[in-house]
Amino acid sequence: MSELFGALSDGRPVHRWTLERAGVRVRVLTYGGIVQSVEVPDRWGSPRSSEVESGGGRAADVVLGFAGLDGYLAHPEPFLGALVGRYANRIAGAHFPLDDLTYALAPNDGRNCLHGGEHGFDKRVWDAEPVGHGVRLSRVSPHGEGGFPGRLKLSATYTLDASGALRITYEAVTDAPTVLNLTNHSYFDLSGSGDAGGQELRLAASRYTPVDAELIPTGVLEDVTGSRFDFRTARKVGAGYDHNFVLDKGLTEAPEVVAELHDAASGRLLTVATTEPGLQLYTGDHLGAPFAPGRGVALETQHFPDSPNHPHFPTTQLRPGRVFRSETVYGFGVRG
Repeated sequence: MSELFGALSDGRPVHRWTLERAGVRVRVLTYGGIVQSVEVPDRWGSPRSSEVESGGGRAADVVLGFAGLDGYLAHPEPFLGALVGRYANRIAGAHFPLDDLTYALAPNDGRNCLHGGEHGFDKRVWDAEPVGHGVRLSRVSPHGEGGFPGRLKLSATYTLDASGALRITYEAVTDAPTVLNLTNHSYFDLSGSGDAGGQELRLAASRYTPVDAELIPTGVLEDVTGSRFDFRTARKVGAGYDHNFVLDKGLTEAPEVVAELHDAASGRLLTVATTEPGLQLYTGDHLGAPFAPGRGVALETQHFPDSPNHPHFPTTQLRPGRVFRSETVYGFGVRG
């Protein structure tokens, strides 16, 4: 189902698409490819209703978002639920080398480029068309947009499978060599009550990429053993994380489960499966008004930050004649 959600200052309309299947309801905006809401039941609960049923259960929205378009326009920096690119995460010094050329980008995070720059994919209106159990968003990013080379034709398809899992599939082609790194920037609060602090996280990652004071990777792949970065056994997330984890599975053709997030009070369980080699854990310590620090946890499946400047990282290069494809699946259930 599609409906008008609002309009930008230049009059361009923004639509909201609602997907519903197997007790899960997801709303996606054509502005920024934003996942506005994800409603799922708790351990007792009624799959489709937000009202208390005879069993005592309740469905709740488990991602952070705004009720109206104005909220997203007024508070862009948290990237709530957005599709970010061309390059998710940071590129040091807002420049990178490719084929003996150096490309200058627009810095928007101190001297660095974050999530594609000031006018990244999260601030674009996407074309939309229905597909089976979902919606496909698409656009053409012209050569030079944000400083990135190549005319990029891309799509992001959001579908719900028979179990109610949200599958996001990205595809892209380019007419010139470029770099590409896409992710979804949803913040999860499985309690649905405004307190994400009790959530427990498990990550299938034995290494992470340490960062400097500007949150740029040093280039080292550090063992997590004995450190606060060891989530191989589930434990409470806490605060103070904005780091990329090196997934043990590496880059894969099909999504593999790499993370579980669990809220003991509600019983809600989130599983994250992906084809990507990395996952950025951000605990929302700097979310900003109207959200309190730590209000949600972002689990951004991705290639590593600043990969174009670290040749030993998995490559983010995309060349003519090749098809970029990435897939992430958010599964919802209950435990306990």
